[in-house]
Amino acid sequence: MKQVTAIIRSERLDAVKEALEKVECKGITVVDVKGRGEQLGIEEKYRGKSYRIDLLPKVKIVTVVHDEVVDKIIDTICEAAHTGHIGDGKIFVTNVEEVVKIRTNQRGDDAL
Repeated sequence: MKQVTAIIRSERLDAVKEALEKVECKGITVVDVKGRGEQLGIEEKYRGKSYRIDLLPKVKIVTVVHDEVVDKIIDTICEAAHTGHIGDGKIFVTNVEEVVKIRTNQRGDDAL
């Protein structure tokens, strides 16, 4: 099993959720986060003064999936989150050793 964590633009969340539903990605967790990457924030003007916003609002999507569908999930997120501009986000994939469904105490693949 793999955990797929995607950090994306907030405005692309609905498109990513819909795309993941179409590829039968059953469960996701969504968290509002702030961060910066290559773009190092943005510069804004307010009442004639410039100021820098170096932590931009993003959305973190986390899901745990079977190994055989990881590439499909990554491709789906990339396609739905893509705008072509700096700040589109990143995807991280990590190994998951165990999953336990609390309600039924199922473990491993059965818990997904």
